[in-house]
Amino acid sequence: MGQHRFLTPDTGVHQVWEFCPESRTPKELFKVEMARQSFRDNRFHKKHSSDLLMRIQFAKEKQSVTNLPQTKLEEFEDVKEEAVMTTLRSALDFYSTIQADDGHWPGDYGGPMFLLPGLVITLYVTGALNIVLSKEHQYEICRYLYNHQNRDGGWGLHIEGPSTMFGTVLNYVSLKLLGECAEGGERAIEKARKWILEHDSFQ
Repeated sequence: MGQHRFLTPDTGVHQVWEFCPESRTPKELFKVEMARQSFRDNRFHKKHSSDLLMRIQFAKEKQSVTNLPQTKLEEFEDVKEEAVMTTLRSALDFYSTIQADDGHWPGDYGGPMFLLPGLVITLYVTGALNIVLSKEHQYEICRYLYNHQNRDGGWGLHIEGPSTMFGTVLNYVSLKLLGECAEGGERAIEKARKWILEHDSFQ
């Protein structure tokens, strides 16, 4: 099963992640796995990924051009032009390191937990699930859903929301349509089914 995805340039207006198992060094792949594990271990405390995988990739490809000192001012200190210019240069330098080559700033559209299930269900109903989504895409969708499952076994309307019947059923059905079994993702499906049954079920 695919494990490594990297951002690639696209001539359109969106970012594209491709499965590239041989495109990185063992050290880079180790950083990716450490970032994933850290996110997974802390997912109940910090729900957003902060684009860590993209930042790892860009750190190699887009080196900072300046090394400016951090500007700190006391509460009633006068703001001098030099401090403003240093701060602005530092900000511009930072944002240039997370900007894609075509000029846009890519990032995770993290939040809503009801959009992805709509895609999965539609592709399944139309018979296009395995045509449109490669095994690597399906694997990553499952990983995303597992990582954003609440501690109680359900899913909310967004990554920081409390579990709802709507969110839980949509994501439960998505995992089932993607072929996941009860034991997958630390028994995610089993936990979701339990949450649904304990909250009056659904038909």
